[in-house]
Amino acid sequence: QVQLVESGGGLVQPGGSLRLSCAASGSIFSLNVMGWYRQAPGNQRELVADITIGGSTKYADSVKGRFTISRDNGKNTVSLQMNSLKPEDTAVYYCNLRNPRVFWGQGTQVTVSS
Repeated sequence: QVQLVESGGGLVQPGGSLRLSCAASGSIFSLNVMGWYRQAPGNQRELVADITIGGSTKYADSVKGRFTISRDNGKNTVSLQMNSLKPEDTAVYYCNLRNPRVFWGQGTQVTVSS
């Protein structure tokens, strides 16, 4: 089993920045993809960004150029730097790991509002 613990969510003004972090523990295995998904009320859960063990990244079109995903393989952590935040970024953000079993964090609320 894998446990994912998220931190860094909160309230931020439009145009501001926030950094999310996720620490993985347990039976992680060597080859894995870690990433972030989000779900706003009434919407489907969607991929925000993910990153492979080798550092290859993928981003949703809506966040390209604003968000940056990174990972520390030694610490089994993944982070999401979110810049130029917009109200439409408001959602619960979930950490995700695939090894290829799928694991989810508990979710952390990000609210972008004046």
